[in-house]
Amino acid sequence: MVFEGSRKTARAAAVIRPGQGIVRINGFLLESLPNYLQRELISIPLRLAGDLRYKVDIDVKVRGGGVMGQAYASAIAISRALVGFTRSIELKRRLMSYDRHLLVGDSRRTEPKKFGGPGPRRRYQKSFR
Repeated sequence: MVFEGSRKTARAAAVIRPGQGIVRINGFLLESLPNYLQRELISIPLRLAGDLRYKVDIDVKVRGGGVMGQAYASAIAISRALVGFTRSIELKRRLMSYDRHLLVGDSRRTEPKKFGGPGPRRRYQKSFR
C-alpha cells in the first residue's frame, strides 16, 4: 500500500508491508541518515506507534525540497501509512494529539518576491538628500 505526504515542495511516498521493522529512506536505512535532526523527525511517528513499528517494513521515496522539508514529508507519509495499514483509531488519536501536522500536513508556502524591495514585504530605503 502506498501512502503520500508532502511539505512545501518535498513529496514522499511510503510503501508499507508486514516485516521486521526496517525503515528505508531513498534506499538508506533510517539509522544511517547523516543528519541527526532529520533522523529524529522521521522517527517521531515510529516512536508513537510503539511495538507496531517492529511488525512492518516501510520504504520511503522522497524527492524535491530541502533536507527538513523532505524529513517532514517522510514523517507525514510514515504516519499516514501506519494509520492506514493498521486502521487503528488509537494510533490516529495519539498522532493527532502529539502533532496534528503529522497526518493533516501544513499548507504554508513562501510568499513570492514583489517589486520595489529585496523580498516579499521589505522595501528599499528612500533618501531625499
